[in-house]
Amino acid sequence: MIERSVVATRTIGLFVDLNRPHARETAREAARQAHEYGFSVALPEVQRAQLELDVPIGALDEAAMLISIGGDGTLLRTARLAAAHDIPILGVNTGRLGFLTELEGADELLAELPRILLEGYVCESRIALEARVNGGEPRFALNEVVVRKGASSRLVPFGLWLSGEKVVDIPADGVIVSSPTGSTAYSLSAGGPIIAPGVDAFEIVPLLPHTLFSRPLVVNANERVRISVDSSLVHANLETDGEFARDLSPADVVEVERYHHPMRFVRTKALRYFGLIEEKLHWGHSIKEEGRR
Repeated sequence: MIERSVVATRTIGLFVDLNRPHARETAREAARQAHEYGFSVALPEVQRAQLELDVPIGALDEAAMLISIGGDGTLLRTARLAAAHDIPILGVNTGRLGFLTELEGADELLAELPRILLEGYVCESRIALEARVNGGEPRFALNEVVVRKGASSRLVPFGLWLSGEKVVDIPADGVIVSSPTGSTAYSLSAGGPIIAPGVDAFEIVPLLPHTLFSRPLVVNANERVRISVDSSLVHANLETDGEFARDLSPADVVEVERYHHPMRFVRTKALRYFGLIEEKLHWGHSIKEEGRR
């Protein structure tokens, strides 16, 4: 869904890959420009001292948007913070791939930022996920939730339920539950389909299943996905967006469902989704043709 918004407060947030000098400098330039237009800048507390911005510092609770400066991994970490404050994300790529980001580097950001601040912006909404272990605290994921076995060569039978109905037991190394945004990430590597961002669905992909007939599933995004670890011998792990979340014991149950509000991404131009896949992931490119160039 696309909607038009205005910058409702005089504060913008930044989340920066502090390990990249170019990202740090881009953040400083963006902060100076925002200050020139009368905006203060909000940062996570752990980043304030390291960036040393010479501009007024605001609170993230007051930010109209959160600008992610780094690569795709930075944007995934930004998404957790944006979800907690229910604010949109503007992604700026200073990394390698930049599949999820909207703008490339400081030049594009500094060219677009004044217009965004003064005239408003267009937002695209996307589904996100949340996972709970045994009904506990939710863990946010923009791309995917993964339940996988620990460091053992043994196969584990993972039980799968959809909205309370037992579907199958899968002997495998793990199970991925992915949003459409995450369908071009880990689940794609595991053989899952590409799902366009506007499709209201999840995909469920087994990791290295020990069966000749296992296939990925695409299910309605209103489903509640339940995964059990049906082994008393092998422990498993829960991961969200590529990061370890916690250990799982044999009796644990992971429930995955739609996050309670959509994630909003600031767009400065029409999203050419399949053109982006071709450009960034080389979809449809011939290996032979690439070698002749």
